[in-house]
Amino acid sequence: MYEALPVPFGLVRHGVAPDHPEVKNCQDKFEEIASSPNFRFLGNVAVGSTSEPSSPDQCRIELQQLLRNYDSVLLAYGASEDKKLGIPGESTLKGIYSARQFVGWYNGLPEAAGLEPDLSGDEAVVIGQGNVALDVARMLLEDVDVLKKTDITEHALAQLAQSKIKRVHVVGRRGPMQAAFTIKEVRELMKLPKVAFHSVDRTLVPEDLKSLPRAQRRLMEVIVKGTTTSPGDTPLSWSLDSCLSPKHFLAHAQDTTRVASTEFDITQLEAAFDPKSRVTATGETTILSSDVVFRSVGYKSTALGGFAEAGIQFDDRRGIVDNDGLGRVTRLVSSSDADVTRQQVSGLYCAGWVKLGPTGVIASTMNDAFATGDAIANDWLTGAAFLQSGSSAAGWDGIRGESSTVNADKAINWDNWRQIDKVEKEKGSAKGKEREKFTSTTQMLSVIN
Repeated sequence: MYEALPVPFGLVRHGVAPDHPEVKNCQDKFEEIASSPNFRFLGNVAVGSTSEPSSPDQCRIELQQLLRNYDSVLLAYGASEDKKLGIPGESTLKGIYSARQFVGWYNGLPEAAGLEPDLSGDEAVVIGQGNVALDVARMLLEDVDVLKKTDITEHALAQLAQSKIKRVHVVGRRGPMQAAFTIKEVRELMKLPKVAFHSVDRTLVPEDLKSLPRAQRRLMEVIVKGTTTSPGDTPLSWSLDSCLSPKHFLAHAQDTTRVASTEFDITQLEAAFDPKSRVTATGETTILSSDVVFRSVGYKSTALGGFAEAGIQFDDRRGIVDNDGLGRVTRLVSSSDADVTRQQVSGLYCAGWVKLGPTGVIASTMNDAFATGDAIANDWLTGAAFLQSGSSAAGWDGIRGESSTVNADKAINWDNWRQIDKVEKEKGSAKGKEREKFTSTTQMLSVIN
């Protein structure tokens, strides 16, 4: 397993909210797998990277080196970028952040450690209505005394403790019946002490909730019930603002470098109670005060350097590696008579978000990985072509000695990770929490003997 950071677990470590420790229990299973003599962890190794190294001490290799030294290669590197809105002001005004960056910041992702979001204003706008958007809203409104017992990073905790945010708008193009969030995240927000919910627009929710399928009925019941505290009784509140499509970020009159508000197109649902309803613009607009904005409209995978040489086709629009749906990497080819056929790329497989797109939760992504594992095993058992037909694969032992490998001695193993893990837990224990994460690769590497 090649991992660009010195630490394993990906989104479980850097994406799951710190107040959701139970979700991270899957790490125990990962630890069990890593203890197998047939498993090798190679951390701090960037493969086919097209960006600047996260650290001068990072090992870097090319994709072609993997293809030369392994029988098969599984691409499971997830989605490292976020989707953009593509509206004026998004890339030029201060105070606009991606939810991916913000989540990485409070979870100790090294590349987001220097984010320093400005939380000095009263009103926050979160654009998007998925679970990540609700995570952002909850972190802005949660009591810091609750957060200090989690594995949130100390610098994020200190900044959230100074936050002046009082009002959070969670904005969606469609309505609550079409939103992507799940009941657990909504219920947690509703239960935050001293935080009120602004009543949802009842014209967007059926009067007779009993007519809905069970899961949707339970979700709508929580939304309609709201909170026991009303917005007039507490300084902190949040709302689900529906049928608003972002049009323009507007600068502050006194500081034209900063966002002050967001202009939205008001949309209309074709069928308010249909979960798949389309929306149309009404031609009307509205403006929401926006001291800070978080864009949460989805993540996006990108192609690795070396895909073209390897014959791997990447769908930039969908952000996925072309595959057969079961995890086998495929490509469309055409013969001289213009017939188009789908061809399997021998020995190459994919799983997770780079296979299906950035959807689903840990459990669904895990099941998807099982499906790809089955495809690899079935191909091996049926004699399908792999990368090293007729010759043995040297693996990392072959790669580390190649001239194109940069900083081979900086690759770390599972025992090295355990040293990092031990120090993080010791630092956390001294502060009454599970762990205190290192937020830079240099810090992580410094504790390895």
